Amino acid sequence: MTVHFIGAGPGAADLITLRGLRLIQKAPVILFAGSLVPKEILSEADPNAQVLDTAPMHLDEIIREIEKAHMESKDVARVHSGDPSVYGAVAEQMRRLDNLGIDYDVTPGVAAYSAVAAALKLELTLPSISQTIILTRTSVRSSAMPVDEKLVDLGRTGATLAIHLSINNLAKVVRDLTPVYGEDCPVIIAYRVSWPDETFVFGTLLDIREKVKKARITRTALILVGRVFANQSFTDSCLYSSGHSHILRRSE
Repeated sequence: MTVHFIGAGPGAADLITLRGLRLIQKAPVILFAGSLVPKEILSEADPNAQVLDTAPMHLDEIIREIEKAHMESKDVARVHSGDPSVYGAVAEQMRRLDNLGIDYDVTPGVAAYSAVAAALKLELTLPSISQTIILTRTSVRSSAMPVDEKLVDLGRTGATLAIHLSINNLAKVVRDLTPVYGEDCPVIIAYRVSWPDETFVFGTLLDIREKVKKARITRTALILVGRVFANQSFTDSCLYSSGHSHILRRSE
């Protein structure tokens, strides 16, 4: 018996990996993350599979369902949104399974920030502008941030920021980042990217709060901040430069 932690991707049913979909199709027990996993994916499940929404369940209840499946020698598809490695709350589940001696594996999924870049035809790392992406969040009702991971300190790097779980903390995001990025720095708010009702709000640190208020976005949104979103003067990458050589290509 194996518990398969599966990243379902950002929302669109066809953005799940083939591996993840096949595991769901075969699983006799499926535990899925409520409103964040598209129903189309669950429609691929075996009609006889036990399908449980974990949104109203706490950790102990989830583990009890897995233990029950383990006793019945039934594989479990534990379906999370996005990629399980990014704010997936899987580490505590895996720790419990380690203690119980229950086998598990992980299938990655398309992360939200990657889906935003694809939808908007953007590259998040432009030569001479930003070569670093920082995935972070702020403290709202969730667990506190480590003391050495203050948003203002991360912002001093000038990296492209993908700020999760923080749309209700947008005022703090703007307040912390304006001194280091400047009020004219581009900001993108991505609401439910790849879902049918996906919405993007474009602005700067100066005006993004007012635009988000008008759009009435209060949940399920990713905040992206960085100079890469309004810069066409970047240097071409060396990768395809005629003067750049490597083992497969000689320079001209």
